Amino acid sequence: MGRFGPQYGHPGRGVNTLAATPSTDGIDALVSVIMPVYNAEQTLRRSAESVLAQTFGRVELILIDDGSRDGSAALIAELAARDDRVVALRQANAGVAAARNAGLRAVRGTHVAFLDSDDWWEPRKLELQLARMRETGAQVCYASYQRVAEDGRLLSKVSPPLSVDYRRMLGSNHIGNLTGIYDRRLGEAAFQRMGHEDYVFWLERVRRAGHAVRVEQDEPLAYYLVRNGSVSANKLRAAGWQWRIYRQVEGLSAPRAAWYMLHYIRHALWKRKPMAT
Repeated sequence: MGRFGPQYGHPGRGVNTLAATPSTDGIDALVSVIMPVYNAEQTLRRSAESVLAQTFGRVELILIDDGSRDGSAALIAELAARDDRVVALRQANAGVAAARNAGLRAVRGTHVAFLDSDDWWEPRKLELQLARMRETGAQVCYASYQRVAEDGRLLSKVSPPLSVDYRRMLGSNHIGNLTGIYDRRLGEAAFQRMGHEDYVFWLERVRRAGHAVRVEQDEPLAYYLVRNGSVSANKLRAAGWQWRIYRQVEGLSAPRAAWYMLHYIRHALWKRKPMAT
């Protein structure tokens, strides 16, 4: 049986008292996978099972129910009852950043990764990333991923560069949140409540680490569901968020922010380039 947080009726369970010892070889690693859940009854099982079916099996899947109104809570309880690697948390609706931060406070692993409740992974995703981190000594790793429409159509494959540093990350978020993983020896972190919170998070991780590396193989290791009318699809709003990050979060001058904004727009268009048929 998995662990339950206090709001699931088990006071005292789910407390972070068994933190894993940081691993330097990746073999004894424990990967904490944080998955916020909000009204995800239709997609949650596929997402969760893609984590539990990883060829690298030393994972804890932290499911944070962010005040769902559908059957998500019951499904989370079912998953936790079936697999002791599942940690069930629940909170009043506070948004995705707050849900991820609740998960970050509960992690026990040596490494942390993220997956939303409508996206999913290839089975070897974590295995290949940990091997790459062990090989290179990098503390942050990411991978290529596939954008998928709600009707199952393959929209585009996103293949980031083999390595990025902070300066390159300013031009675009090359780390899809569903592919990112970091070593907890890098230090603690939290998501800010703002537009493009995942970009701000990985920008900080890469700045602290010095650089990040991609799994060498270019095949997608994750699948990103693009919903009709999603926030990420609202290009004008996303551009406004990006400008705010440059000016208010990173403190860039207006000319420098404009220069990076051009890179951001170019990469955004490239990322959405339809696949050849």
